[in-house]
Amino acid sequence: MKILNTVFAYIVLIGLCSCSSNDSNEVMQIDNLTVSSVSEFSSNAETQTITVTSNLNWTANEDVSWITISPSSGTNNGAISISVEENQNTNNRSGIVTVNGGNISRSVTITQAAVEENIEGLDPDSAPSQNFDLSTWNLSIPVDQGNGTATTITVSELNSAYENSNYFYTADDGGMVFKCPVNGATTSANTIYTRVELREMLRGTNTSISTQGVNGNNWVFGTAPATDINAAAGYDGEMNATLAVNHVTTSGTNSHVGRVIIGQIHANNDEPIRIYYRKLPNNTLGSIYFAHEPTDGNGDEQWYEMIGSRSNSASNPADGIALDEIFSYKIKVVGDILTCTIIREGKSDIVETVNMVNSGFNVGGQYMYFKAGVYHLNNSGNANDYAQATFYALEKSHTSN
Repeated sequence: MKILNTVFAYIVLIGLCSCSSNDSNEVMQIDNLTVSSVSEFSSNAETQTITVTSNLNWTANEDVSWITISPSSGTNNGAISISVEENQNTNNRSGIVTVNGGNISRSVTITQAAVEENIEGLDPDSAPSQNFDLSTWNLSIPVDQGNGTATTITVSELNSAYENSNYFYTADDGGMVFKCPVNGATTSANTIYTRVELREMLRGTNTSISTQGVNGNNWVFGTAPATDINAAAGYDGEMNATLAVNHVTTSGTNSHVGRVIIGQIHANNDEPIRIYYRKLPNNTLGSIYFAHEPTDGNGDEQWYEMIGSRSNSASNPADGIALDEIFSYKIKVVGDILTCTIIREGKSDIVETVNMVNSGFNVGGQYMYFKAGVYHLNNSGNANDYAQATFYALEKSHTSN
């Protein structure tokens, strides 16, 4: 019996050893399937590649007809070419490519930009003066003209198909681009901010008329003395602009960051109106507000918030304007009444009116001119920071004497 027990124990031990040896040679596979992402496709026909990292057989498919993939299946690691057709729509579009292997499914979202639509009547291959009536405007750019002040592009120069790839040029959609850096030459010793901005010049190319004063180059309010109305190029006025702000600064002091002036009426030394767009770095939408600056001795500067807030710590305005969103503004003066209107497609107009009877602009010697473009109120940002706006319409008019 003792011998039998010994034999039985020996057999059991051999069996256990045999099982242990088999188990140690058997490796359990863990299924793996991952795919990389792709960046947004342009509106053109384009191809990008995603990588597949796997230890499985896998298949791939797309859910929209404008996406083509190759190959549609594979084993273990591989790559899939994703091609998109040209997007001729004016809206962005998206689709999904799905890769399946074993019990694992991975999806990659494919987004494609909308086609850039040319604004009717604007030619992307023409200079700004060939798309817009700039016959009574000059332009300031922040380039030192040799005496420490900014360069003025005269009416004649501007209307000779002038463009500057750094500051003033035609966009791919035909718009008129104003791009202004933080640093650069300013227009005078009294100005500390750069600008790429049009200045109304009602004299056109007649340089015998002075740029300043109540004369044939400037206009006055309809409540000015009769002698001034007769001497000026016109009285009262309206400017209509359609534009998109493309970029604002994200660096600089708290009071400077993200703000830019996009339209003005300038008087001798003050501004009856300055329209601001401002988007703070943590906000997705921007605000619109304006300042009314009476002449010396006629009260403090007045502020009017039209969309959102001008606060340095403003929250995201619920009805604000995003970068690249097209909108319009209208500045209108009749006598002492100044009206500013913000116009957006599909939304109600926002209108603010100021009675300027006590602002000091209706006395003798006060003259006006419109300004439009980018007046950059940030001189504290990084050297490579900038503001940019693209105008799609710019028109103005005055009552003739």
